[in-house]
Amino acid sequence: MRLARPLSVALLSVILVAACTTADAGWTYAPAPSKAPAPSGSGSPSAEPSGSANPGVVTISALGIKYEQATVTVKAGTPFQIQFENKDPGTPHNVAIHTGGATGPEIFKGQIFNGVETRAYDVMALDAGAYAFVCTVHPTMIGTLNAE
Repeated sequence: MRLARPLSVALLSVILVAACTTADAGWTYAPAPSKAPAPSGSGSPSAEPSGSANPGVVTISALGIKYEQATVTVKAGTPFQIQFENKDPGTPHNVAIHTGGATGPEIFKGQIFNGVETRAYDVMALDAGAYAFVCTVHPTMIGTLNAE
């Protein structure tokens, strides 16, 4: 009887640890909806961002818990699309746009998802100026989006 109780506790501990362990990250974080609605996109946007072969589309990618682009440029006053590539396997990232710097008011929030995957975000037209793009999960991931 004295040996049975410690063995039962040890066996129960092993079962609980095994039941709580998975091979993948198993993220269950559900992001809040964007504060600003994305356009429905009936036409093709005419923004001409820097570093993009497709007018109206800007590419942003994340690798090593940082954005690979420090700065991107879009056409002011025109809706555009962000092709966001999350290159970090099993790590959640997104792109959110803020006014007045990385801690300023959020005006767009793309869906958070695990890498490796690419998602398209439709973004409403922005007034001319500089904006911060930030990962909601990793707020030290920051870049600058210029609307010109």
